[in-house]
Amino acid sequence: MIDITKLKYTKDHEWVHIDNDIATIGVTDFAQSELGDIIFIEFPNQGDVFKQHESVGTLEAVKTVADIYSPVSGSIVEINSDLDSNPELINSDPYNDGWIVKIKIEDSSEIDGLLDLDSYNELI
Repeated sequence: MIDITKLKYTKDHEWVHIDNDIATIGVTDFAQSELGDIIFIEFPNQGDVFKQHESVGTLEAVKTVADIYSPVSGSIVEINSDLDSNPELINSDPYNDGWIVKIKIEDSSEIDGLLDLDSYNELI
């Protein structure tokens, strides 16, 4: 189980779990509740490279589509293929089974610009 107090957050409502040079990324409980029932995810390809704040994919909900933004620069090393057949995992378990992608971090100094839980809670 992920401890949400140890995660980093973005102003765009992504959470980030850092493990050495790998960032696991998902959307926050607040974001999934605002989107409603998620029915489809557009993933990047493994190996794709993104800069910080670039869209790495989209979440399609019943009434809207939302971009997923990369909190750090790097390359995609893994996607959560379980979400292909069960996108609702983002709604039911956004911090564990509902993670979206893993990125190999290119510039670890970007982590310093992310929010802690208290700062994120102030934002929402």
